[in-house]
Amino acid sequence: MRLIHEGTTHPTLDGPRDVAQHYLPELVYGATDGIITTFAVVAGVEGAQLSPVVVLILGVANLLADGVSMGASSFLSIRSKTAVEKMEEKPVTEPFAFRHGLATFLAFVVAGAVPLLGVIFSVTPEYRFPVTVVLTLLTLFAVGAARVFITRGSWWKSGFEMMLVGALAAGIAYGVGAFLADVMGISA
Repeated sequence: MRLIHEGTTHPTLDGPRDVAQHYLPELVYGATDGIITTFAVVAGVEGAQLSPVVVLILGVANLLADGVSMGASSFLSIRSKTAVEKMEEKPVTEPFAFRHGLATFLAFVVAGAVPLLGVIFSVTPEYRFPVTVVLTLLTLFAVGAARVFITRGSWWKSGFEMMLVGALAAGIAYGVGAFLADVMGISA
C-alpha cells in the first residue's frame, strides 16, 4: 500500500474498480437510502390518494434535504474518525472526507430520483403508481445486483435482498398514508 497523502494509510486508487471498491459503502448506502426514502414518500402520498403535485413537492424536498443530510453525515463521520486517529497519533485512514460525502449525496440524488419519474414525465394517472413501483423495484434490484461487481457473490440474491427491503419500506409507507388519510377524512 503506497501512501498518497503524508501521514496517512490511504491506498492509491489505480483504476475504476479500485475507486468503485473504495467508495462502495457510500454508493450503496446513498443509492439505497435515496431510492427507498423517496419511494416511501411517493407510496405514502399515493396511499393517502393526494395529488401528484404533492408527490412532486414532497419527493423533491425529500430528495434534496435528505441527500444533503446523508452526504453531510458521511463527511462528518469520516472527519470524526480522522480526529480520533490524529488524537491517538495513528495514521489517518481517510483524508478525503468531502469526496465520500459527495459520493453519498450523488448516489442518493441520482438513484432517489427514480421514484419521481412517473410524475415528472406525466404518466397517466391510472398507470403512474404502477410504473413507479416497477421502475423503483427494478432500480433497487439493479443497485443490489451491481454490488457483486465489487463484492462478488450471487447477483440475483443481492438484487433481490435490496428489492425486498425497499418494497417493505414502501409497503409500510403506503399503509400508513392510507390509514392516516382515512382517519383524518382526507380524500383526493
